Amino acid sequence: MFAELFGGARAGTRSDYVELAHAAERSINRVERVVESNSGSVIARTPNSLTVRFEECDAGVLAACEMQDRVSGMLPVMGVRIMIRIGVHYGPVDEVSNATEPVAAFAERLAGLARPGEALASGEAVMLLGSATRHFAGAEPIAGARAEALEWPVYLLGRRIGVTTSAPPAALITPRLRLKHQNDVLILEEARPIMLLGREQGNDIVIIDPRASRQHARIERRREGFVLVDQSTNGTFVADGEGRERCIKREDVVLGGQGRIGCGFSANDVERDLVFYEVV
Repeated sequence: MFAELFGGARAGTRSDYVELAHAAERSINRVERVVESNSGSVIARTPNSLTVRFEECDAGVLAACEMQDRVSGMLPVMGVRIMIRIGVHYGPVDEVSNATEPVAAFAERLAGLARPGEALASGEAVMLLGSATRHFAGAEPIAGARAEALEWPVYLLGRRIGVTTSAPPAALITPRLRLKHQNDVLILEEARPIMLLGREQGNDIVIIDPRASRQHARIERRREGFVLVDQSTNGTFVADGEGRERCIKREDVVLGGQGRIGCGFSANDVERDLVFYEVV
């Protein structure tokens, strides 16, 4: 995969450029967290791009869709909206030297043909997708001048590809997890199945407390429900609506009903950085 961030040029003061640079850094941090949560490995990095290797095409496609969501969800800074374009390709890798140059070069070429906010995947990558992931790619290859510039079929990627907009039957409506942190409210659902918590900028929920780890925990939407996975040093504390608390370290727990989460500190303490959750 090749993922590149970019934004429109804007003249301004030195402080404007500093603010834009910080926004770009936050964006690339978000993209790197997506790579990590999908078990990818960064093999090349610039201030505004990443070249990434995934063991499976499914992981690469899921990561591409999540990157689109995370970057598009950021607010404009100084009138500039940061965008992302992504190319995903499949090919053999030399296991001895870990050489990926031909594969990476074609992925970068795909990204260069993508429009702002788009992710494109080669037919080789799409052909290897499992049934649970195949609907993230278009049913038919793209057409037009872009397609003619390539020797292989290319597909558009996205969570909404091929999804109808009609309301589903009530029996098919799936639960969502509402998270509240200070003044922010975030929703974990099918369209956004992973939420990252930690002290480092680039997490979805940034915990400003020295007891929290840089990448403290993540919450995933799985078949069994909403699962909190601890990956911290001091552990994650979870208290239910009645105050019953559990501390997990390098393990996971299913979140049900409503309660509170403390990243490195008790969820029953009065802390400004508590995260409140509720299944709705």
